[in-house]
Amino acid sequence: MTRAAFLMKLKPGAGAEYKRRHDEIWPELVRELEEAGVTDYSIYLDESTLTLFAFQKLKDHNAAETLATKPIVQKWWRRMADIMDTNADASPVTRPLSEMFHMD
Repeated sequence: MTRAAFLMKLKPGAGAEYKRRHDEIWPELVRELEEAGVTDYSIYLDESTLTLFAFQKLKDHNAAETLATKPIVQKWWRRMADIMDTNADASPVTRPLSEMFHMD
């Protein structure tokens, strides 16, 4: 099992809408994430900077790198594009973080 963390950025005034959309996350998207080996996925918001901190665990031999090719993931990106910083393909702009310490 590996751990991954990354940052994303919300647009001003989008915090409540981002939360609402994730409270209603599509079951088929959750299944796709699980099938790719993503577990224990959390996203936190720093309201002072509108920065999202995401953390997930990835099973050994996961297929997380293929998620960007999945239609349901691309559909989710398009749904979220109006409230967060995105790339030209509607994927969220992400900044990977390096793990500096971990304690179980």
